[in-house]
Amino acid sequence: MHTTPRRWITTPVTGELLRGALDLERTEHGLLPHRLPARARAQNTDGQLAMAEAQPSGVRLAFRTRATAVELDTLPTKRVYPGAPPRPDGVYDLLVDGRLAGQARVAGGNTLTIDLATGSAQLGPGPVGTARFPALPEGVKDVEIWLPHNETTELVALRTDAPVEPAPDHGRKTWLHHGSSISHGSDTASPTTTWPALAAALGGVELINLGLGGSALLDPFTARTLRDTPADLISVKIGINLVNTDLMRLRAFTPAVHGFLDTIREGHPDTPLLVVSSILCPIHEDTPGPSAPDLAALSTGQLRFRATGDPADRAGGKLTLRVIREELARIVRQRAAEDPNLHHLDGRELYGEADFAELPLPDRLHPDTAAHRRIGERFAALAFAPGRPFAARPAHS
Repeated sequence: MHTTPRRWITTPVTGELLRGALDLERTEHGLLPHRLPARARAQNTDGQLAMAEAQPSGVRLAFRTRATAVELDTLPTKRVYPGAPPRPDGVYDLLVDGRLAGQARVAGGNTLTIDLATGSAQLGPGPVGTARFPALPEGVKDVEIWLPHNETTELVALRTDAPVEPAPDHGRKTWLHHGSSISHGSDTASPTTTWPALAAALGGVELINLGLGGSALLDPFTARTLRDTPADLISVKIGINLVNTDLMRLRAFTPAVHGFLDTIREGHPDTPLLVVSSILCPIHEDTPGPSAPDLAALSTGQLRFRATGDPADRAGGKLTLRVIREELARIVRQRAAEDPNLHHLDGRELYGEADFAELPLPDRLHPDTAAHRRIGERFAALAFAPGRPFAARPAHS
């Protein structure tokens, strides 16, 4: 039986087809989405943040088409940690009219080898690969391809067997969220199973995810990014990275939080703004940082973290999660007297002691896929439900 060869149409990947990115960089191979703008990146000197913001958590192609086959050429950068279990290739989630309709992986690509003991990193080049989705349903549909949340991904070419156009604006609110690697999606299975992606789907909003692994550190350039990004709803999740980097003491923390919120309010004076503290993390509840890889576990092929601080140092102002939660609650109470659109959420309402007993953190810092789902569902209920900070407001008469 003779089969008619498929006729591919190549569509340039442009900003019109992308959501969730704040900047696009032209590279030798194609287009690299960034989650921080160029000005913020120019002020950063930290390699961890540079890596995190270039990993496209929440970034997706969004288009309308009749195509029944889609191919996306990309150049991924894979992380390799010598001595630790190999990381699986990143997952591309394809949604049709909002429902998961396919998944793909791209083999090959660049490799970034990171020595957990020394922090040194070495980049090795690799080939472009292809994510293939060969069996989409017939008819006009809205298609989204969510890029791997934990893999730097250069977009090289988009091919379809029918024309594409940018997805229409469905009138949904934009939710801008900033947080740590947990918000970034560490240790969950795919980009639409990060807790912010799940919460956004349940809340019916468009997500811009500024969850930056290891880098929710109250940086002024991040605050200015939040200030300057159009949004209808904003949340900031503060705590774990300040502890596990041992970045500052309580004396610096309080004015830094005020300054961070002041900057956001310069651009969003009346936007609902939700301040969220850390989920439960037993190793750092009462023990300061820094965190460090557990080398004994690493020698057996397991990646786990431990707290290296001394609980006695809390008296000198060292931060723990319990200290930060109490101070964040106090700061929000103080500010809310003059800012009725400012709200607070204790992160242990998203994941607390009972959750840890049932769904422990596999590496002692990061939730797995099941815990991400629980956190996302709880956040949606605590933020988007009627009477909650992000609930739909009645139309003005």
